[in-house]
Amino acid sequence: MIGDALTRRAQELAAEGSPFVIATVVRVQRPASVEPGSVGLVQADGTIEGFIGGVCAQHSVRLYSLEAIESGSPLLLRILPDGPDDVSHEEGRVTVRNPCLSGGAIEVFLEPVLPAPRVLVAGDSPIAAALGELAPRLGLDVVAAHDLKDAVLTPSAGDLALVVAAHGQDEVAILRAGLEAGVPYVGLVASRRRGAAVLDELRADGVAEELLEAIETPAGIDIGARTPAEVALSIAARIVAVRRRERAAPAEAPAMAVDPVCGMTVVIGPDTPSLEHDGQTVHFCCEGCRRTFEERREPARSDG
Repeated sequence: MIGDALTRRAQELAAEGSPFVIATVVRVQRPASVEPGSVGLVQADGTIEGFIGGVCAQHSVRLYSLEAIESGSPLLLRILPDGPDDVSHEEGRVTVRNPCLSGGAIEVFLEPVLPAPRVLVAGDSPIAAALGELAPRLGLDVVAAHDLKDAVLTPSAGDLALVVAAHGQDEVAILRAGLEAGVPYVGLVASRRRGAAVLDELRADGVAEELLEAIETPAGIDIGARTPAEVALSIAARIVAVRRRERAAPAEAPAMAVDPVCGMTVVIGPDTPSLEHDGQTVHFCCEGCRRTFEERREPARSDG
């Protein structure tokens, strides 16, 4: 069961928009150092808060929590002392062998908590209003300019989309800001003729041609939309497609290594035990494996 401190920490991370995993121990086979119901939080950098097992088990929890964050899907992790030599993947479940466990086994449910992608909407038109009503139903966090005190949107690289439906009001400035921030989708609600004119204004304003190619105008998928609600639907469909494409794109994988003593895959972090051997850095799941490795290489040193 999650305690008050971890509950507050989870609320802080969610408020910050930081992705994390709630790792809950759902089954334990003795002997084991953790109790059923124990909960920990795993952040996107691999930091674990709370106790969800010993050092060796934590490596597996950390590794597959990062995978859960990347996929956005929950996962049941089974850590067995006599599990398969190769990782066993099934739908919604993965089984790994943990030779460090002292005869016990644990199962941990990994539930990713991801921030809703932010969609910026500039303009107070019927299309902007319809999009503001529809997008939250798709799990999108809509920030509308007219809802802000100063009515100024500030795009950032963390935003998923920028939709400008302002009908000529401050379009060039907000479009330029979205392009320069690297927002994955930038759409302008306009006719093809007026859209081309806005692109010319951006060129005259010094915006590079490769950035201009990222603007979709008219915004949205061509579904023959006529009403504001239909146009909003076409734009929302395009944003969903971009969202899934961004999710499917491979992210930078965490640095990993295989412990040469026990064969466990470990995520390399600042606290991962390691030593230099034959000009290379060797990483271990725990200090015990590191000491074992050192003891094994001592005879070779003395023979030399």
